Amino acid sequence: VSIVFDLPQAYKEKIENVPGVVSVGYGTWFGGLYKNDMKNFFPNFAVGPDYYIDIYSEFVLTPDEKEQYLKDKSGAIAGAKLADRFGWKVGDPIRLTGQIYPGEWDFTLRGIYKGSQQGVDENSFLFHYEYLDDKMKETVPEMSGAVGWYVVKIADPTQGPEISANIDALFKNSPAETMTETEKAFSLSFLAQMDTIITGLRIMSYLIIGVILLVLVNTMAMSARERISEYAVLKTLGFRPYHLGGLILGESLLIAFSGGILGIILTFPVLGGLAKMLQNFFSGFKVEMITIFMAIVFTASVGFLSALFPIYRAVRIKIVEGLRNVG
Repeated sequence: VSIVFDLPQAYKEKIENVPGVVSVGYGTWFGGLYKNDMKNFFPNFAVGPDYYIDIYSEFVLTPDEKEQYLKDKSGAIAGAKLADRFGWKVGDPIRLTGQIYPGEWDFTLRGIYKGSQQGVDENSFLFHYEYLDDKMKETVPEMSGAVGWYVVKIADPTQGPEISANIDALFKNSPAETMTETEKAFSLSFLAQMDTIITGLRIMSYLIIGVILLVLVNTMAMSARERISEYAVLKTLGFRPYHLGGLILGESLLIAFSGGILGIILTFPVLGGLAKMLQNFFSGFKVEMITIFMAIVFTASVGFLSALFPIYRAVRIKIVEGLRNVG
C-alpha cells in the first residue's frame, strides 16, 4: 500500500456508503510543466469537483469563480501566490505539458483561491479530473479510471479510527488495498522522510553553537590576560571580586547578545528567501516564539559560560602579580 499506486475510481461510491462518512473527494498528481520548463514547476492536480471546494473550506473562492469553475470542464483554479508568480488573471488560457499523462493540456483559469488562514497552501493548480480521464480514455485507455487518493470528510472526528478501519476492510485482499489515516498523520509521514536531514541540521546547529562558544571563550580569555594589570589596579582602588566578575560577565554578555540579536534579526529575511525557494513543497515557514526564546537562552548561556574562566582568573590574581604582568 503506497501513494504511488493508483486506486480505482469506482471506490468512491463504496466509501460514501460507509457509516459516518459525509463526503468523499479524490485527486491525482498530474505533474504537468508550464511552458515545458522545470524552472516553472509547481504542484498541479486533477481533482473531483468537490475536492477542494466542499471538503477544504480553507480554500476560498468567490461564488462567481466557483460557479464558472464547476461549469467549465477544462477550467482550473490556482492559488493566489502561484497566480502572482506568473501574473495570471481569471480568464487567462494556460497550457501545461504532461510529464506523466502525455500531450499538451489547455486550461482556462476560472478562479484564484486564497487561504482562509495563514499557512494554507496557495501555490497549487487544480483542474477537473473528468477532463483528464476523458482524454485518457481516448488516447491511453489503460491510464483512465484511476485516482491517486481519496479524501474523506466524516461527521464525528472521534470516530476516525473506526471509520478508517471500516474503509480499509472493504478493500482488504483486493488488487488495490487502501490505507486510511488522518490528514495530519499523512502529512507527518512525508516529513518523516526528511527526518535524517532535520536531525543532521539539528546536530550541525549544536556544533555551530559549540564552535561559537569556543571562539568567545578564547576571545574573553585573551582579553582577560591582556587586562590583568588593569584588574590589579582596580583591586588596589577597592573593587571587590564581584565587581570584577560583573565587568567581565557584562562584556561577555554584550558580545554574545550583539551576535545573537543580529542572528535573530537576519533569521527573518533568510527564512523568507528559504520559503520562496521551497514554496512548491511547503506552504510556508514561520518563526515560533519558542524558537526566539530558545535563541535568547542559548545566547545568554554562551555569554555566561565564556565568562567563567576569565572571571576565575581575574578574581584569583594577586595584586602584586597583576601589576608585574605586562600583557
